[in-house]
Amino acid sequence: MIAIILASCVIVPAFNLLVPETSAFYISSYLVTLFGKYLCFALLALALDLAWGFCGILSLGHGAFFALGGYGMGMYLMRQIGDRGVYGDPLLPDFMVFLDWTELPWYWHGFNYFWFAMFMAAFIPGLLAYVFGWLAFRSRVTGVYLSIILQALTYALMLAFFRNEMGFGGNNGLTDFKEIVGFNLQSDMTRAILFVAAGLLLIIIYIICRYIVKSKFGRVVVSIRDAETRMRFIGYKVENYKTSVFVLSALIAGIAGALYVPFVGIINPGEFAPLNSIEIVIWVAIGGRSTLYGAVLGAVLVSYAKTRFTAILPEAWLFALGGLFVFVTLFLPKGLVGLFSSIKNSVVKRK
Repeated sequence: MIAIILASCVIVPAFNLLVPETSAFYISSYLVTLFGKYLCFALLALALDLAWGFCGILSLGHGAFFALGGYGMGMYLMRQIGDRGVYGDPLLPDFMVFLDWTELPWYWHGFNYFWFAMFMAAFIPGLLAYVFGWLAFRSRVTGVYLSIILQALTYALMLAFFRNEMGFGGNNGLTDFKEIVGFNLQSDMTRAILFVAAGLLLIIIYIICRYIVKSKFGRVVVSIRDAETRMRFIGYKVENYKTSVFVLSALIAGIAGALYVPFVGIINPGEFAPLNSIEIVIWVAIGGRSTLYGAVLGAVLVSYAKTRFTAILPEAWLFALGGLFVFVTLFLPKGLVGLFSSIKNSVVKRK
């Protein structure tokens, strides 16, 4: 899977640079954008697998971290639109002008800088995860109770961001982006570069996650997942380990959200919808928990299936997705990766 992503990062821009648009080998902007979205979803699934697969934290709130990261990027892109002020800084975003706002809110300052926006896109989800984890894990909230609280937090954020008074565009969200770091966001070359950036970042973060789970820290985290009470009895600060993994997972989810927004050209409160967080869990479960690459595979395959079947059978897609999740839970507890491993082992034994 990682080799395929790395090859795609080379092939996509190479083809679009070397061949004309009329060539059969030219990759359309639609496909580049579509598979760029899948890479962002794969990064998000990777984040959840780190928390759920290796630490046992079944998070139904990762959609919130993803959306917060997306809003961080969206705020930067909104500030690149329109005329500039006296000192070259962008003026008020258009939706604020429409709502008769006279000055920029304090929390929008600094988002005219790309580096600041990317930092905040990761920092805010990480901060929220730290505060929540510090409170929840020290209170020993686990299992379904933790999942329900995270789902409620996600829903509360969605309702808050729907309000115009929050200063994030209300129901419409942030959209109509024009450029990113000076490049036209609608050009094919910019889309190809974004695709390469998403692919390379996915590979880098995958390698980092793989290093973490193979380290001593990772082995302790897995032991906490399997026998939390015993690890407490031995003397490990379980809440510190769980909080660390949860924060790291939220940081990755925020980065995925920031990468996602330039591809789709919009971020609105709908990204906080509880169903989105549940869908992320389905990606990881179908691909295979505790493998990392299984989460990547599940996110890409399910997202592609959703794209296809929502066009063919839009009313039946959610039922199909739910049925697939139940089937995998009952008959493929290790996901597709586990199925492939079983088939491979059977072939080896026959030989």
